[in-house]
Amino acid sequence: MTIGASNVQQEVQQQAGKLLGHFAGYVGLKTIQIGLANGLFATLAENPGGMTPAELASSAGVDEFYAGVWARGAFAAELLEVDSDGRYAMVPHLDKLILNEDFPAYLGGIPIVFNHPEIFDNFSKNLKSGRRIWWDDASPEFIQAVSGTGRPFYNRLIPGGLDKVEGLTAKLQGGAKVLELAVGAGRGLVKLAEAYPNIKITGVDGDAHSVGVANERLQTAGLTDRVQIVTSPLEDYVAENEFDLAVINISMHECRDIDKVTVNVLRALKPGGCFIISDFPFPASHETMRTLPGRVLSGIQYFEAQIDAQLMPTSAFVELLERHGFKDVKGMDITPVHNLICGTK
Repeated sequence: MTIGASNVQQEVQQQAGKLLGHFAGYVGLKTIQIGLANGLFATLAENPGGMTPAELASSAGVDEFYAGVWARGAFAAELLEVDSDGRYAMVPHLDKLILNEDFPAYLGGIPIVFNHPEIFDNFSKNLKSGRRIWWDDASPEFIQAVSGTGRPFYNRLIPGGLDKVEGLTAKLQGGAKVLELAVGAGRGLVKLAEAYPNIKITGVDGDAHSVGVANERLQTAGLTDRVQIVTSPLEDYVAENEFDLAVINISMHECRDIDKVTVNVLRALKPGGCFIISDFPFPASHETMRTLPGRVLSGIQYFEAQIDAQLMPTSAFVELLERHGFKDVKGMDITPVHNLICGTK
């Protein structure tokens, strides 16, 4: 074999290894999704000492043989450990990461969202036609799943992210008027209102189904006296010198006219008011696309493209606010998949 042929063989093996890594990642994702959907992880979390497949099957109400197949797959994916007696238990901290929706680093919503057809299946179906959709074309189940993935962003934003803006916490604690854009299912409205009991909030969202869910959530929480929701596209909502804070969580990149929304927010804020964008920090270069966060965010792009949106790097948000007259604009990373951009009027 010549040296050139040997190099080619090595390159083929390397590329094959990368492909197998993708296939293994898909198996791991589906294993997580199956375990969440059928209560297998939840059952193991209640039994930290470990369970045999037979015990897992009995407690979770599934077939014993299938429970064993799943447990071995989860072990292969480094989600479970197994002892010499064949008892499976979750690896350390996995329960918090995929089961505890209030944990700031919660990731359990991602496999649920990625399993819905709205992302990859519909992208493939619409690839030739280029057909675009909007949120009212998505199923209620998908909208609810997306709301679940937004929860840890709110948990990191309120109060930790807001505390990073000088003087803002004191203003909120003393009583302020807050505008939340793209409220979705209302998780942020409730969290804001409960964290700062003296504020009054106006929420805005253009999707009627989401607004209905949000209003139900507010009624359950007993917050309708301090929080109101306006059903309107963000581009059409106009207020004048009314709010001390405007905030939008993982939705600014989806605005149909992002410049118009930015101008409207500036107009709606009081002098000295603050605009905070909480979003995904999409990689700014091809090199960072191949990091783990970059690869996950590139997957989210498959849905964003269908609603005529794309994720944006932090620098693009900073430039947007500066271009429209915001002062003291700053961008900061909260996690590898979460950034904050703030500016004042």
